[in-house]
Amino acid sequence: MRKEIDAVEHQAAKRIDPGTGALTISIAVLALLVSLILPWVGEHTGLEVVLGESELFLPRLFSFLALGVGVVGSGVTLAVRRWGLAWVCSLGLFAGSIIGVLSIWTQQTTTSNKTIGPGPGAGLIIAAIATIVLLVKWLKIAASRPPQLGQDHPSE
Repeated sequence: MRKEIDAVEHQAAKRIDPGTGALTISIAVLALLVSLILPWVGEHTGLEVVLGESELFLPRLFSFLALGVGVVGSGVTLAVRRWGLAWVCSLGLFAGSIIGVLSIWTQQTTTSNKTIGPGPGAGLIIAAIATIVLLVKWLKIAASRPPQLGQDHPSE
């Protein structure tokens, strides 16, 4: 009987319960998808940046991370509810958030000190904010695992 209880507890330790955070995650994923039809870099939409029509490295890298980790990773993690995947999403979105903010910054600056950059598009800003929201939510979910659930019981 004790082995069955330990097996159930071990399985529960691997799972997460996003609770009401799942709604926030879903809204942020929707915002990422909507941002794809808005301008990101000049006249290029987010979808065009993903498809490589813009030669800028950081916005393109950000688009891959936002779609890969933000949309696909979040969807898979919400579906399977695994604690390890919540940490993968957190780490990927941390990198994506930094690259997203740097993408916005590179659109505001140029190599000349006399002119300013064209500025980021609305889609890029929305995508960066949605990525940061996803990062915060996934970090809260991943860090909420009770420490006693992940440990093995000492033998008696």
